[in-house]
Amino acid sequence: MEIERQDVTQLFTRADGAYVFARWGRPIVPVVFGVDDASLAVFKGAIEAVVALAGHQMAETDPELGANFMIFFCQNWTELTDVPHLGDLVPDLVPLVAKLQQADANQYRIFRFDEAGAIRAAFVFLRMDDHLASVSADTLALSQAVQSILLWSDTAFDEKPPLAMIDGKTVLRPEIADVIRAAYDPVMPAMDRDASHALRLQARISRPS
Repeated sequence: MEIERQDVTQLFTRADGAYVFARWGRPIVPVVFGVDDASLAVFKGAIEAVVALAGHQMAETDPELGANFMIFFCQNWTELTDVPHLGDLVPDLVPLVAKLQQADANQYRIFRFDEAGAIRAAFVFLRMDDHLASVSADTLALSQAVQSILLWSDTAFDEKPPLAMIDGKTVLRPEIADVIRAAYDPVMPAMDRDASHALRLQARISRPS
């Protein structure tokens, strides 16, 4: 199913009406904290698959941060304040933890950007409440990889998630895969705040192969 132009625009239009797009501007170096080796392999495999879909790159280390895509699992948000040096990477960590507790949130995502506005780092925090605990590692890993490969709108997937069940298996919705591929086209900008950018994405999705 081909995604409509207005749907592409909606994917990057925030709740306040601002159009904000960004993709990674450097190779992705993931690290996952708080999981066993089996789950770690699942997450790294999902990230590798989504990065390959985008036509982007991964690397062994980031020269600035070492790892630039960090995923943290916890049972309680207060555990984050005990992670060494996390406060250096995430300013205002203590107020953030209080905010997440008050909202009873089970996940949160923070992006950092370089001088050109491209993504240079992403931090994903997952609190394993009953809902997340009921989700398979494969589904959770693919969902987080997809939601971190681009700076999607904060409301992008409120009505329809990026994943779907096909023949009993969780897969990335084809129209979302098309958007990811188009977004990483080398001729497209790494960051854009003009909604006309969505027209250019749509043109690449609709272009005959």
